Amino acid sequence: MVLEWVWKSLLAVAALLLITVLAFQTGLIADPWADDTRTLHVLDEDSEPKATVEVELADTPMERYTGLSDHDSLEDGEGMLFIHASEGERTYVMRDMDFDIDIIFIDADREVTSIEHARAPEPGEDGEALEYTGQGEWVLEVPRGYANQTGMEPGDEVTLSEE
Repeated sequence: MVLEWVWKSLLAVAALLLITVLAFQTGLIADPWADDTRTLHVLDEDSEPKATVEVELADTPMERYTGLSDHDSLEDGEGMLFIHASEGERTYVMRDMDFDIDIIFIDADREVTSIEHARAPEPGEDGEALEYTGQGEWVLEVPRGYANQTGMEPGDEVTLSEE
């Protein structure tokens, strides 16, 4: 009887560990120890800096799905960088957003391809219906107006600091 209880306990612990590892691997749970912030620079054609943004990285499916919807606001110079495995056409929506943003699409060569000025949904409006599409491997979200304020435009180069 005691041996049976020990085996059941070990099996339960092993199952819990497996579920936890899978949750981290799939991005359902973010690594609490991971450094998820970096410094991103937007450079002009002469490689001179136009903007510096402290970005939170969204590089798992769950982080990309949640995005900025769990934020109340962003200050100038703050943002979120969505990292995809490859370049492609990306559509971003304003699901559960409380504030307006600029959505900046960046291709695999780290060049800005387009900039969308996105508004937050109004009360009772479905943010899923507010779609913004562009070509990119990375997508940068910053406070609305920050792209214009700093002079960002298609063709600008983007660099990201190492950890």
